Amino acid sequence: MTDGSEDAVRAAIAGELRLLDPEVRSSAALAGELLDPEFTEIGASGRLWDRESMLTALSQDPDPAVEPITATGMRATVLAPGVVHLTYVTDPGGRRARRSSIWRRTGQGWRLYFHQGTLSDL
Repeated sequence: MTDGSEDAVRAAIAGELRLLDPEVRSSAALAGELLDPEFTEIGASGRLWDRESMLTALSQDPDPAVEPITATGMRATVLAPGVVHLTYVTDPGGRRARRSSIWRRTGQGWRLYFHQGTLSDL
């Protein structure tokens, strides 16, 4: 990787790992710093989320995760300058999911633009 690709990958991975941290997941303010204004997510349940609905859900969750969610098999691909695609697997409490995120660089830094989680038995 050259011309900033390594830095882009590092920034996207760092942002993704922050979003898996219980402190960030339990704070709409902290999570909001990482979500793009045009953020969308297709959750493992199939539900479609936008930035506002995600931040509202985070602020109303009476039982935030207390353990960090571990990501395994993290892979990164630079799709274009300022755009990174991440894939990985999570398995909190036996609920295994394959995950896909697209991060993009904005004037405010790296922000999560799109995320999808798909439940997986494999």
